[in-house]
Amino acid sequence: MKYTVVLPAAGSGKRMKADRNKLLLELSGKPIFIYTLEVFDRDPDCEGMWLAVKEDERELIEEYVERYRIKKVKGYATGGAERQDSVRAGLEMAGQSEVVLVHDAARPFISPSVIRELVEQANESGAAIAGVPVKDTIKKVRESVITETVNRAELWMIQTPQAFRYELLMEAAQRAKADGFLGTDEAMLVERMGHPVQIVESTYENVKMTTPDDLIYGKAILASRLQEEKR
Repeated sequence: MKYTVVLPAAGSGKRMKADRNKLLLELSGKPIFIYTLEVFDRDPDCEGMWLAVKEDERELIEEYVERYRIKKVKGYATGGAERQDSVRAGLEMAGQSEVVLVHDAARPFISPSVIRELVEQANESGAAIAGVPVKDTIKKVRESVITETVNRAELWMIQTPQAFRYELLMEAAQRAKADGFLGTDEAMLVERMGHPVQIVESTYENVKMTTPDDLIYGKAILASRLQEEKR
């Protein structure tokens, strides 16, 4: 099934300890966000990508998109103060689409099979997000003292893409803006409307490039995939 995708790309390099947008940092000679765009560019079901970018980085990002021959980028929205603002701006530019995905441009290792399942689930139920089960023991702590050990069987680490019927996510985004509500992800905006959100199991490789340690992990994933291709 066809879909479009909005990619918030107006981040910073603060937690990466970089002097620029972390998306522009290179992994094995290529900017992080280009790996992400290539996944969708190769997917025949992707009808287009919309990037929310900083105004002063737009020209540079456009140059990279042209240099790496990314064909499905349809437009650029101006990123807002919060991620939620950037996503809403991208949605408004993208216009009506039956299913829309929101994906972190800093997650370059998303699996095409996970994308397909998310699109199918969103088409059927209206909302579906990627995630993986928590592997570690989780404890609640107050003032450096453990107050509870949480049952991890019910806990998932949430990722992107997050997939929705367009009209559902657009309504959720507009309501959040009107109410002055700031969520941590798109699913949270839909949840507050009382709409159920399905979970689709992703992979632990779908890591967000956020800190210097993530770059080390990202290089290891690329090296592993290269070895697989040679076999």
